[in-house]
Amino acid sequence: MSIIDRVPHSPGVLDDAGQKLLFTEARTVNNFAATVVDDDELSLIWDLARWSPSAANGQPLRVLFVRTREGKEPLIPHLDEGNRAKTLGAPVVAVLAYDVDFHEQMPAVFPARGEMLRVAFADQIEKRESVAAYNSALQTGVFLLAVRAAGLAAGPMAGFNRGGVDEEFFAGTSWRSHLVVNIGHPGTDPWFPRLPRVSVVDAVAWA
Repeated sequence: MSIIDRVPHSPGVLDDAGQKLLFTEARTVNNFAATVVDDDELSLIWDLARWSPSAANGQPLRVLFVRTREGKEPLIPHLDEGNRAKTLGAPVVAVLAYDVDFHEQMPAVFPARGEMLRVAFADQIEKRESVAAYNSALQTGVFLLAVRAAGLAAGPMAGFNRGGVDEEFFAGTSWRSHLVVNIGHPGTDPWFPRLPRVSVVDAVAWA
């Protein structure tokens, strides 16, 4: 009996090839091939990532796709020095951000209680910042899986000056950067040796 047969109402189980693509053989990439990543591929990433769960369906994650060298040039000075060459060599860079004014869209994305939530959050900027940061991080995990599902590889980087990036790209908006992700096809020798994973004994408890 398969696991699908053992789990009532199971939506299905990802096959071995899918599990390898998204999880067990997927790796963070440090250099990229020169292969062009087109707008249709980037649209597919977002079309998949946007189905991520988030609290009250608030969906605070925002994405800026930087597709040209000219677009990267204002970004590079704000990256840690060790990340600059990798970013220049990536076909596309996604600057992931969260929208601290996500509450304004609540009536549209959560019709049952959206207006109540919009009003409740209106004067709570610190709480909105906390909620947006946490939930955009949750959505970011799904975004990285979406990159892999689209047949591409990702190189996420937290080493950058957030204030500088926000001033450069998001001045006058309610977006706040939180991660930079290089995107493309793997280049030559793009991976470091696979590092160990925390053991199940140390990471999983049962109650």
